[in-house]
Parts: sequence; structure tokens; C-alpha cells
Amino acid sequence: LTHEVNAAVDGFFAGGAKYVQVCDGHGPGAIDIELLDPRVEYARGWSSWPDGLEMTYDGYAFVGQHAKASSELAHLAHTQSFKYIDLKINGVSIGELGQSVYCAAELGVPAFFASGDFALACEAQALVPGIDTCAVKRGVARGAGDECTTEEYSRRNAGAVHVAPERARTLIRHTAEAAIRRLKRGDAKPIELRAPFESVTLLRPDKAGEPKTVSISSHPTSVIELMRMPLEPKPVA
Repeated sequence: LTHEVNAAVDGFFAGGAKYVQVCDGHGPGAIDIELLDPRVEYARGWSSWPDGLEMTYDGYAFVGQHAKASSELAHLAHTQSFKYIDLKINGVSIGELGQSVYCAAELGVPAFFASGDFALACEAQALVPGIDTCAVKRGVARGAGDECTTEEYSRRNAGAVHVAPERARTLIRHTAEAAIRRLKRGDAKPIELRAPFESVTLLRPDKAGEPKTVSISSHPTSVIELMRMPLEPKPVA
């Protein structure tokens, strides 16, 4: 992951970026800071959305992002955890990329680049028209896996076919440079949001035979505040 982040960073600077902050989206950290490009600043440890993003940034990029829960042919697809079946905001199914894109849009920051597996690239393109994407692997599990328990789902989509690391980094660097040039031209825009906001979260059972659960929340003005609300799961009728 650190080498792929560095490849994207190198592309961003080559395309004209003046400052890059790398935000580690994994709680305990997934990036080896000793290997990280010395030109960047490194952030981690955020406890709530939008993970330190501020309206002063010109763009938002994703490296090594996974597809949303229930995605077909995805590698380690999940949303927050393997317990999620689906999350919808105002009727649109999104994952963690979508949650970040929505937060960024509320702050006026466009998402302009995403790398990950093929399912993630398709997801990003459907949500953010014109976003530059780079697929460096593909999952092999067919179907959505909605019938699985949490433990079963955590195992079902572990398989993937990967591009060789050196080639993957080359693809990421070239795509990142093209993406930042498009951003600097003003071609990347935040997606449009329309308040009020409602989220519907469908969750898997932990044991076979237990019911699925659903949590519904709403906020009149802010999608960021909506995503900060705790889940209150209730059995699906």
C-alpha cells in the first residue's frame, strides 16, 4: 500500500500539486511511514467523518480503496465492516468511497482519483462522473453474498487476481498525473447533494437463522452529521 501511495503522490507532484497530505484510513494504521514519500504530510487517528478533510483542499483522492459491501467480483468488499449488506443515502447505494465523496461534496471538495480493484473503479465512475480510476486487481467471487452471515461474508471474497506490483505502481502514477492535471484545469467538480438526508443501513446476522437488521437515520441539512449518527438496528420484518 505504501508503495502504491507513493506512486500516486509522485504522479500528483509531477502533474503540478504543491502539497499532498496522506490520510491513513485504517484505524491502527496501514501505511509504513518510514517508506512514505518525504514530500507529504501524514495523518491518521481520526475518529469520525470526514477524517480531517477541510474545505481548504483542492481535491480528494483514494489509493487502495475497496468496493462497497455486496459488490460482485470484488476483493474484500465491505462497508465499515463485513456486517454490512448495504448502505443507502437518499436511495443511492454507497460504500466507504461514497461516504467520503459525500463528505467532500458537502465541503466543496471534488473527488478526482481512485485506485483499487475493478469493482471499485466501476463504483467510483458511477458515483462521480469523469473521475480518473485505476484498477490493479479484480475479485473472483460471483454474486453479492447477501445470504451470508458476517463470518461467512468475511471469507467469501478474499480471492483476487492482481497486477504485478511494479506494473500496478506504474499504472497508478500515470493515472494520478493525468487526474491532477484534469483537476487543475477545473474539470473535476463535487457531486451534487440535496438535503434533507436519510440513510438506510441493512446488516447481516452474526449467526445462521437470525434475522437481518436495518437502521434508519435522517438529518435535515448535513450528510456529514448524518454519517456521525450511531446505528440503531432493528430486525427486518
